[in-house]
Amino acid sequence: MFVVDDLAFAVVLGSAWAAGVCLVLSRAPRWGAPSLARRIAPYIRDVTDPRGVGLAVAGVPRDRDAVWQAMQRRLSEIVGGEASITRRLRQAGRGDDAAAFRGRQLAWAVVGLAIGGLVSVAGVMLGRASPSLAVLPVLIAVGAALLPDARLTHAARARVARIEEELPTVLEFLALCLSAGEGIRDAVRRVSDVGAGDLTRELRAAVVEVGTGSSLPEALAGLSGRLEIPAVSRAVDQLAAAIERGAPLAHVLHAQALDAREDAKRALIERAGRKEIYMLFPLVFLILPLSVLFAVFPGVFMLRLGLG
Repeated sequence: MFVVDDLAFAVVLGSAWAAGVCLVLSRAPRWGAPSLARRIAPYIRDVTDPRGVGLAVAGVPRDRDAVWQAMQRRLSEIVGGEASITRRLRQAGRGDDAAAFRGRQLAWAVVGLAIGGLVSVAGVMLGRASPSLAVLPVLIAVGAALLPDARLTHAARARVARIEEELPTVLEFLALCLSAGEGIRDAVRRVSDVGAGDLTRELRAAVVEVGTGSSLPEALAGLSGRLEIPAVSRAVDQLAAAIERGAPLAHVLHAQALDAREDAKRALIERAGRKEIYMLFPLVFLILPLSVLFAVFPGVFMLRLGLG
């Protein structure tokens, strides 16, 4: 026990000493000053990183930002799953890439490992040492690394659900604008200006792409590729086919809105069926055992007293 206590004190004192040395070095003029690569980067952008981050010689980054970005890319290559992360980032409406997300996970894991180490050291110093304290930092680090992934999945699902709810209304507004005599581009622009939801923000981005030279079918195809929602992809495909073939767009949009509402009703019925199953858990595991207990306990009590 004394050896473990001494080791815990050594970890605390060593960490405090290392933190103090790092703080002193960071405030020193030689270490805290900008590097030579960062100072000359604005003048030689043609041979540096396009963002002017810093100069790299023989593939070795020279400043902290480049080192952190290299660590992000390496972690993304090791862990994998870049396609799934990119899809969820787009569905959640975030502008990060997979490497930046993996870097955020790495940062959370390091923080979790540090917190777990502090908790383990505190437990040892308080005399509550146990083998589980050795595993605690790793468990907290893994949980902290999985937390951003769970939050991203929740944000992506919530935004996809909101877009699916907004889709019938947006399609009906587009059909109404077309029935009033407007063109499809003007209708999309009007709906994107008037609306305030997630789907209308995506339509706003498509309108900007059309204004920069892209055709409307290409912009809508890009919107569908970013979201990867079946209902939106189906509506965009049929709308693009109607534009190419000269079909009446108002009828196509009305039909798409009707199909979207039917899909929403079907999803609502399925969700209600799942909620009914979930409601059986408190009934079976809480209410029914209490009912049996209240029915049986008086008889058992009377038998024990010998009054039956």
